[in-house]
Amino acid sequence: MKLVGVSKRYGARVALEKIDLELEEGKITAVLGESGAGKTTLLNVLAGLIPHEGTAEGRLPCSYLFQDAKLLPHLSVVGNLKFVLPKEKWNEISDMVCRVGLKGREKCLPKELSGGERQRVAIARAFLYPHELLLLDEPFSSLDLSLKRSLIGLVASLWRERRETVVFVTHDVHEAAVLAHRAIVLESGRIAADFPVEGDPPRDFLIAPPVEEKLVRALLRDPE
Repeated sequence: MKLVGVSKRYGARVALEKIDLELEEGKITAVLGESGAGKTTLLNVLAGLIPHEGTAEGRLPCSYLFQDAKLLPHLSVVGNLKFVLPKEKWNEISDMVCRVGLKGREKCLPKELSGGERQRVAIARAFLYPHELLLLDEPFSSLDLSLKRSLIGLVASLWRERRETVVFVTHDVHEAAVLAHRAIVLESGRIAADFPVEGDPPRDFLIAPPVEEKLVRALLRDPE
C-alpha cells in the first residue's frame, strides 16, 4: 500500500501534511511521535476510515486494534472471537485462545478478565479477523513491563507464522526497536525520520538495539 501526498486537516489544525509512504509488504512498521503528531490519523487513513487529500494506492483489507480493546461486554472470550469470524472459521479459535495464553478462560466475560487478559483477547481478535494489513494503535500501553515483554513476544510470534504487513503506533522507542523492521517518526503531521531496523523481530527485550538512540534523538530533535 502506498500513500502519495496525503494530507488531513481538522478545521485549522493540520494532522497530516503531504505524507508519502510506501508500506513494506510482510514487514512491521512502527510509527512514533509526540501526542498530536498525526499517528492515529495516519492509521485511520490507512484503514480508509476518514476522508483525506492525496491518494491511497493499493488499499488492503485491514484489521484494526484500537487503543481501547473494545470487547463486547456481554460476550465471553470465545464469543468476542466468534463475532469477527464466519462460522466456517470458528475452528481456528481454540488454537488462538491457547496461543494467547487464555486456555481455561474461554467462558469469561470481559469484566472478569484482567487488563492484560482483555488485551490478549483484543490481539487474538485482531489477528483472527480476515485481513492483509494489521493496524495496532498503542497495543502495549498501560501494561507493566513483564506483561509488555510477553505481549511483544506474542505479537512477534503470530507475525512470524503469517508474515503480514503490520503498522503499529507507539510512544515507546524500545517497543519500536524490539518489534519493528522499520520505524517512522512523525512531527507535526510530517515524516521527520525513517529508520530501518535490521533482522526479524522480536529482538532481545533486555538489550537496547542500536536504532533506539537514533529514535530518541529524532523525537528530541537532536540529530547528534
